Amino acid sequence: MRIRRVVTTREGGVSKAPYESFNLGDHVGDDPAAVEANRARLAEGIGLTPDRLVWMEQVHGRTVGVVDGPVGEPLEATDAVVTKQPGLGLVVLTADCVPVLLGDAEAGVIAAVHAGRVGARVGVIIETLKTMLAQGARLDRIEVLLGPSVCGECYEVPAEMRADVEKHLPGSAAKSRKGTPSLDLRAGLWQQLADAGVGKIGIDPRCTFEESGLFSHRRENPTGRLAAVIWMEP
Repeated sequence: MRIRRVVTTREGGVSKAPYESFNLGDHVGDDPAAVEANRARLAEGIGLTPDRLVWMEQVHGRTVGVVDGPVGEPLEATDAVVTKQPGLGLVVLTADCVPVLLGDAEAGVIAAVHAGRVGARVGVIIETLKTMLAQGARLDRIEVLLGPSVCGECYEVPAEMRADVEKHLPGSAAKSRKGTPSLDLRAGLWQQLADAGVGKIGIDPRCTFEESGLFSHRRENPTGRLAAVIWMEP
């Protein structure tokens, strides 16, 4: 089974400021017609029809959904989705949080995860791995992409928050460019995945806060949402 992954940027859509132009989030105040048009462009660009994209109502939790075909509405209160069905595009929306795309090509099992500070802290990745294993995946065969997100040099947080997240997600504590307490969620997630025995872990090094071509909620609010998508070709 061939697994494909893609992460969008701000370019190539029809949304107007401050969502210009390829906003894919339908919950940020953008014109619904523009979002629908952008989502249709996304589907066409990866060779799927819009009904084959699976969206989530992301709530910064650790609930994992499993789908075996198209779904008409976003998965309610869900931050990770797993499938064994080829031709379904699993979508995670972000604007600073970490999009995580996982796949075991041999077993034909893929997952998309929204891992923000809260979800990462409460174990959304661990719950996703458990669900993938139940579907036949193996840890040593899973390949992971940690997508663009706010980096440790830009993600300032109170010292107490950093200590709390580090306790639950070791490796995430960092120092900002100013020398203040910060979080590097990708570093913590990388460590968590490696400790779990995941075979291959890649990181997109781009920082959403620093890259003007990406949406960042911390840099500007309101703003749009990027999409990270994973799907299998038969």
